[in-house]
This record gives sequence, C-alpha cells and structure tokens, in this order.
Amino acid sequence: SSVVSQSDSCCFFSGCSRRPTSPSNTILKCDLHRLEEGPPLKAELTRDQGLQYYRTMQTVRRMELKADQLYKQKIIRGFCHLYDGQEACAAGIEASINPTDHLITAYRAHGYTYTRGVSIKEILAELTGRKGGVAKGKGGSMHMYAPHFYGGNGIVGAQVPLGAGIALACQYQGNNQLCVTLYGDGAANQGQLFESFNMAALWKLPCIFICENNKYGMGTSVERASASIDYYKRGDFIPGIRVDGMDVLCVREATKFAADHCRSGKGPIVMELQTYRYHGHSMSDPGVSYRTREEIQEVRTKSDPISMLKERMLSNNMASVEEFKEIDVDIRKQVEEAAQFATSDPEPPLEDLCNHIFYNNPPLEVRGTNPWSKLKSVS
Repeated sequence: SSVVSQSDSCCFFSGCSRRPTSPSNTILKCDLHRLEEGPPLKAELTRDQGLQYYRTMQTVRRMELKADQLYKQKIIRGFCHLYDGQEACAAGIEASINPTDHLITAYRAHGYTYTRGVSIKEILAELTGRKGGVAKGKGGSMHMYAPHFYGGNGIVGAQVPLGAGIALACQYQGNNQLCVTLYGDGAANQGQLFESFNMAALWKLPCIFICENNKYGMGTSVERASASIDYYKRGDFIPGIRVDGMDVLCVREATKFAADHCRSGKGPIVMELQTYRYHGHSMSDPGVSYRTREEIQEVRTKSDPISMLKERMLSNNMASVEEFKEIDVDIRKQVEEAAQFATSDPEPPLEDLCNHIFYNNPPLEVRGTNPWSKLKSVS
C-alpha cells in the first residue's frame, strides 16, 4: 500500500495553485476551528481501496452523464440536479462510515443514492418515472431512499433538522451510530440550520454536519451570498474542519476523524468540503452565465477527483492503464444496460398513485379531485 502525507493547507478554493501539480502523494491539510488537532497527516491507500474508489466515482460520473443525455431526449423530465465533479465527497464519506450509519442529503442526491447501495438501474428508472425505480417511479430525482438513507430532500436546508433528529434517535437508542447530514453552500444561511446546530450542541448529538461547498448556490457565487464564506466556522460553538473535497483520500480521512469525534461522545462537528459541480445548478441551468467556461475547464484539468486518483495510482505503480480501461468499459456497459431498462420498464399504473400513504395500515379510500374518483391506498 502507498502512504500519502498531507501538505500545507486546504486552499483549493481561492484559485491558488497550491494543489500538487505533479501526481505526487501529498494531500492537503485541513483548516481547523475549535480543535487542537485535525485528521492525521498521513493516509494509506491500498490497491483494492484505490480501485474501489475509482469504480464508485466513475460509476457516478457515467450515470450522471447518462441522466444528462436522457434529460435532453426528454425521457427524464422535471427537476434534475447532477453530481458530476463532486464524486470524491460521496465516495470518501461512504468509505469512512458504516453501512448502519445514517445519511441524509439535499436534492443533488443521485451520487449518495448509489453509494448507499441502490443500483444504477433503480436510480435511472426512478429518474424516468418507471415502476422499477427505487421509489417505484413516484419520487423522481430528489426523492430516492434506501435503508439508512433518508433521501434527497427538495426543500433547501430542510434535511438539516431531520438529520439532527436522526442523530437524536441514534443517541436515544444508544447504538453507537451517527448521522451524516449534508447541505450546500446555498442552504448555509438558513435559520433552520442554526436551530439544529444549537440543539445538536446542547444535547451532544452524534451528527456530522457537512457543507458541500461547490462555490455557487444556484447562480450566485458564495462571495455574493455569504458575509462569511468560512462555512466550517459557522457552527460557532461547534468544532469545524475545512477539507479538500476534490480528493477522495482527504475526504475519507476527515470523515473518519469526524466520525470518531461523534462516537466518542463529544457531540456534533461541522465539515466543509470544498468541491465543484461541472453541470449547472439543475438541467435548466446551462451553468455558464455566472461563471466562465474557462473556470470549469480549469477545475476539470487541475482538480478532477477521478483523474487525480487515477494519476496517483499510476504514478505509484498501483494499477495499470489497461486495468482502468477495463473498469471504464465495464461501467459503460452497466450504465447502458440500466438506461435500456429505465426506458423500457412500464410506468406505474394509476391505481398505484395513492399507495404507501401510511405504513402498515389496512387499505383505505383516498379522496380524489372529484366525488366519483375511486382511489385506494394500500400499505
């Protein structure tokens, strides 16, 4: 396995060129708030781990590019927020928590749905509104769920108090689990965040609050939206760390550190992952009216999470170019098959419309838009 050490400080965002340009083994040091020490300065990467992270990130990337294509063909409709560019966040977090831990995120949820164990087929079929989708075709892009995954949430910031509630349940049940609660820089000024921070700190809830700072809340840059862009300090009385969110190892080590903090009974912690989205805010945003094409291209060239991991592994002779090609071919095949399913699977019939209103209830009549509509809800 290869040992990776940390260099100076986390500052991918200020447009500085301190990110190692050569495929060397340095990962950026985290900035700390109210902490004596941060994540360890060395990270180990085994060959198997590296290939696993590569596969995960590349799968999310290919899946999102396929969703983009299906949206442009008008097969996917409505809201659709893509995650390409931010893959290191989802892969790094999942690599450092347990499957039994809990995770809740905002509406840019396809990546986390996949890392929490839902198949590409079920995700794409949900996006196309088909019966075989993870939420039976009734949730769509922002409302997918899995065991220990409480979904995308369509209301900006609304998942944060819910995440604090899940952490309260973990504490109440005494099961040594924690909740990862994600939100974006666009939600970071919401009042409900600070209410949740306050309760979590008072009750020492095992909650990792993570701000995925991708530089823009819809079309507004962080500098124009926030009087303070040090999101990791925004918990005030809660410790915080700022992390290079484009490096899967950085994210993994920081999340491990945060998880240990929570499990040892020290209460919540705030993490800021500095990342970047390649697409616009949603599919209806071309993404180039408030930032230049050159800016996007520069991040792709210098800081792409998938390329950086690949380069790191190649330069340390941990894998060959052929192996990466084989993985890529396999992923494309899987995504292609999933897309076939998502476009051929039937849509749910009208009589399924009101099902699952209640959990574990006898069937009940549901009032429709007119007195003679016959709708039923079956649990």
